[in-house]
Amino acid sequence: MSQYRLDWFTKWAIYRPEKPAIKDQQTGEVLNYRQLNNSGNHLALWFESLGYKKGDRIAVLAEFCLEYIALYAAAQKSGIVLVPLNYRLSATELEYILGEAQPGCILYEDKFSHLLIYKEKIKPLTDIRNHWNFDELIPAFNGDVVEDDALLILYTSGSSGLPKGVLYTHKMTFWNSINTAMSLVINSNTHTVNVMPPFHTGGWNVLLAPILHHGGYVCMVKKFDPYLVNELMSSESVTVFMGVPTMLHMMAQQDNFTHSNFDTLLYIIVGGEPMPIPLIEQYDVLGVAIRQGYGMTEVGPNLTSLPEQDAIRKKGSIGWPNFYVDIRVVKEDGTDANIDETGELWLKGPMVMPAYWNNKELTEMAFSPDGQWFKSGDLVRRDDEGYIFVVDRLKNMYISGGENVYPAEIERVINTIEDVSESVVIGVKDEKWGEVGKAIIVWKPGANIPSDERIRDNIATQLAKFKIPKYFMSLEELPKNDAGKLDRAKLKKLYS
Repeated sequence: MSQYRLDWFTKWAIYRPEKPAIKDQQTGEVLNYRQLNNSGNHLALWFESLGYKKGDRIAVLAEFCLEYIALYAAAQKSGIVLVPLNYRLSATELEYILGEAQPGCILYEDKFSHLLIYKEKIKPLTDIRNHWNFDELIPAFNGDVVEDDALLILYTSGSSGLPKGVLYTHKMTFWNSINTAMSLVINSNTHTVNVMPPFHTGGWNVLLAPILHHGGYVCMVKKFDPYLVNELMSSESVTVFMGVPTMLHMMAQQDNFTHSNFDTLLYIIVGGEPMPIPLIEQYDVLGVAIRQGYGMTEVGPNLTSLPEQDAIRKKGSIGWPNFYVDIRVVKEDGTDANIDETGELWLKGPMVMPAYWNNKELTEMAFSPDGQWFKSGDLVRRDDEGYIFVVDRLKNMYISGGENVYPAEIERVINTIEDVSESVVIGVKDEKWGEVGKAIIVWKPGANIPSDERIRDNIATQLAKFKIPKYFMSLEELPKNDAGKLDRAKLKKLYS
């Protein structure tokens, strides 16, 4: 893969120099592709003058801003590796990541400086705004970057154990973009509003990188504001938007939801967890289609997509694999599962990570014995039309009386009970059965909460007896991690 294929910004600066590329919604500042490319070249040369070379890590503790995207352009050109840091973590958690990633310097916003108890051991570079030079014409930076070089190290949320650094290569980024564009409608006319944070793969790789690769336009919002996002759908002429169900639920609750103009919107991409059918129907009334999909930080992340016309007919499905994604559904004995049999989803393709940063043992565990397939840890099944359904996370499964029990299956049934807002089922120890289920339920305000026995009777109409939870409890809300996903690890720690 040639250097030019890796450096998208140089190409777009030639083809469409004056076309708006990126906007900071908070400040209103906009960069076109010429300015973005110039800034990337200048930063690449600046880092070189400071002695940084290909493979050196640069940590960043900041919200999305124009400068952050310019850093991304510099990384594409020079081979330096960005390590986006999660500003929602504690100082101790960040110290672990910095100690593991060993960056040569850290760029940070002053408002996050209190989190850097580690900064005495690392070179801080806070005042670099004079190095952006958005409008100055800078000669192209001629790096020796190849496709297998690292571009980012994205740390997982650490919901179980210590965070793992996922090596994101230029090759992964390129093929994820191709897969995304072939599954969705991504081109130079695409507009989006990005509400995901920079320390999450959703912030970089679901839409932002593919859209910039194809010469489109991204409006960055630093913090998710559902009312504001509804307004931006019209003012920014959004054609595609990505959010998790929690965000879309919040948007639908705003006073301006039914009055918002979604005319330019082709569809909304939903990830992280299945979107409830009633919420899909709320958007459908306004003519907004929902495309559910599946992704992983380690692979892509954009791996499957459900056509919007199948959102109701194939409810709960994550669709089919994207174009350059190979899959297997593998049973415990290592053989391929048949139709409607449950197995672990294995993945192969040019969008798979090469390794976890500095962790050979975890890398070997993540791949099949022959090293050819990435093991997702997700249990899935395929129906007779080839649609894929996630059954549960392998690590969420518990064994009760010798039977495998998948919490997601039970949660789907509980969530159909009147006045249930959301639920989670965890496995807890039991002297007789080894493990039994414990259902934790959030009820809608003013709900008439039924007895445990009535809930059991309701579940029994749809599931086998061994799948019915033994215990039930209520919470006002379920804990979520920084990606907006349910924090099962915290629930298990508190309530198992």
